[in-house]
Amino acid sequence: MFTDRKDAGRQLAAVLEKLRFESPVVLALPRGGVPVGFEIASRLKAPLDVIVVRKLGAPGQHELGLGAIVDGDHPQSVLNEEIIQELEVSAEYLQAEIESELKEIRRRQDLYRKGRPPINVAGQTAIVVDDGIATGGSIRAALRGVRRQGPRKLVLAVPVAPPETIESLRADADVAICLEKPAFFFAIGEFYEDFDQTTDKEVVELLDAAYRANPEAYV
Repeated sequence: MFTDRKDAGRQLAAVLEKLRFESPVVLALPRGGVPVGFEIASRLKAPLDVIVVRKLGAPGQHELGLGAIVDGDHPQSVLNEEIIQELEVSAEYLQAEIESELKEIRRRQDLYRKGRPPINVAGQTAIVVDDGIATGGSIRAALRGVRRQGPRKLVLAVPVAPPETIESLRADADVAICLEKPAFFFAIGEFYEDFDQTTDKEVVELLDAAYRANPEAYV
């Protein structure tokens, strides 16, 4: 469906441009969402920033997610209460995991922004972008975190996701745009010809390039 993340971003940008959102700000989930977001920000002449979300891992099996957390003035978590109860995860473990991941979120924010302050989305159209969605836990945390910052409108824009996942996220966004909603969905990468991992270096370079191209949008 998509050649690479740039292609996906350009296709999304063409749709978003027609909707003529007022005062757009693009917030991309690193790392893979940033190349997509860069193309959108370039087309809309909008500032580009990151919104860093981290998975909360289960005790002894960190790949199993208990939920996700996103930083901000008021850190926002989305928890999978069913798994937490099933594994009998203690409140103490959960709090320690949240604090550990918040520390990692802030480290990544410093790395990516290189001293630039986060973009203020209050009163703006916040467009939250990723390269695709599988289960939706991370993007839901991102949307709820951005909502608390008071945007005029909150838009979710992704190239591909299962139809049931997009439907479950509509309550968390004012507008949800998804180019492809395949009924048979195994992994995001199967819908890209090139789905090589995006590096931290690439994220920094794209954020820098977006700023250099349109510094007045960041004021």
